[in-house]
Amino acid sequence: MIHIFKKSISVLALALLSFSSCNKWLELKPQEGVVAEDYWKTKEQVRAAVNGLYISLITPIYGNRHLSQELFMHAEIRTDMVDISTFAPQTYTEYRFADMLPTNLFSNWGMFYKIINYCNNVIDNAPAVREVDPTFTQADLDAYVGEALAIRAWMYLNLARIWGDVPIKLTYTASDEDLVSIAKSPQAAVLQAAVDDLVRAEPMVRETFGNNAADKGKITRYAVNALLADAYLWQDEFQKAADACDKIIDAGIYELVPGDPSTWLNQLFGQGNSVEGIFELQYDRQQLNPFYALFRLNALYTAGQHVYEDLFQFDAADPTNFDVRGDRGALSTATNMIYKYHGLNRTQTKSLEESYTHWMVYRYADVLLMKAEALNGLNRGQEALDLIYMIRERGNAMQGTDLDPAPDDQQGITTFIVEERAREFAYEGKRWFDVLRNARRNNYQRIDLITSMVLNYAPADRQQAMLGKYRDVDSHYLPIYFIEIQRSGGVLQQNPFYGN
Repeated sequence: MIHIFKKSISVLALALLSFSSCNKWLELKPQEGVVAEDYWKTKEQVRAAVNGLYISLITPIYGNRHLSQELFMHAEIRTDMVDISTFAPQTYTEYRFADMLPTNLFSNWGMFYKIINYCNNVIDNAPAVREVDPTFTQADLDAYVGEALAIRAWMYLNLARIWGDVPIKLTYTASDEDLVSIAKSPQAAVLQAAVDDLVRAEPMVRETFGNNAADKGKITRYAVNALLADAYLWQDEFQKAADACDKIIDAGIYELVPGDPSTWLNQLFGQGNSVEGIFELQYDRQQLNPFYALFRLNALYTAGQHVYEDLFQFDAADPTNFDVRGDRGALSTATNMIYKYHGLNRTQTKSLEESYTHWMVYRYADVLLMKAEALNGLNRGQEALDLIYMIRERGNAMQGTDLDPAPDDQQGITTFIVEERAREFAYEGKRWFDVLRNARRNNYQRIDLITSMVLNYAPADRQQAMLGKYRDVDSHYLPIYFIEIQRSGGVLQQNPFYGN
């Protein structure tokens, strides 16, 4: 069951637009005192509601939890890229070491469905405004609805790869009377629902909003195509994924930030909204990101102990020769701190008051490596390798990390892509999803990608138990939170790995 109550969302913009932002496209607020019955009358109200969708992506809307910290946890905590500290509560330990139960709060999918319901509110109610506001053009309506469709699709993509089979809710829930119990749909249907939304949104959304911050922080046609490429890879639709990537590549407006050690981190993360960014969650001084507490002040997460030596490596003979993405790119070897979200550059870090590094959803390097994955699936190995080496050259990857697979070695290229994505997107909420997506193809032909990763980080006394669990493919998806099961009246069935 998906429980969304009227008091939470009946007036979306009032709930979400109560703070100001230096991003001009987030500043519009509805007038004080607006109630639900008076809403959906003007194009300005539609615009405010759509801006509210973006604010829901960067503010704590579910308890004190941010979407970005939720995505980080689901994508990183079960991997060899991180360790959890002694400050981490028991729920983190359970998740990391495959001891998840339906009572663990992290199995609660409420945040994702809350954002979906915000999107449904716009999708269902914005079209009627055209009938009462003659200044509201069809093109503007289409663009707003397209943005909501794309954000909804992103949420369903996340649900499908975290929980597997989940309910699909495509209409707005405005009050308790509208609550229904919805059975789970198969993961394939959830992925298809995401693709359907994106295909519908692609011709509707804008190519540009006319300013750089909005073009990076809102849904453009290029962000839709990046989402489509990702979703198609989860469906093993390799040609469609490659085609979606080509729409971004052929536009000629994105490029890789140069790998100069003195500027790479600052341009891409320290400042943000670089030429490489496609879709970034726009934190700023008025709305800080949650990463200072997670990674720095009594840090819950640290970099995995062997990440630098094993994944990035170093040149012992020449200290000036290093992978720019490693030490003081992704992490600090001196402190084992996850550095990417705190570094202004290689030598300066940000204070708590400056903790506004953006959360990268997609950037151009991701598009190139998604296309490489698609080309490899199409047995076009040499073209895939050309893209991998383009990324490696920009990052100055160490020679020892070059797996040098032959163009016809599809499995070798798969391993190379997964490892290169770990280097390129360290701590960007990609790792578990990358490993799982590649492991599960062809009836889990590459389950070794998961089991070998588990061996990299599992303590000796936990290894066999964890391997036994991860060999059961149902364990790769989270349980449904016990309260949802109880409230559904038997409609929702628990993931079989966790019992009923």
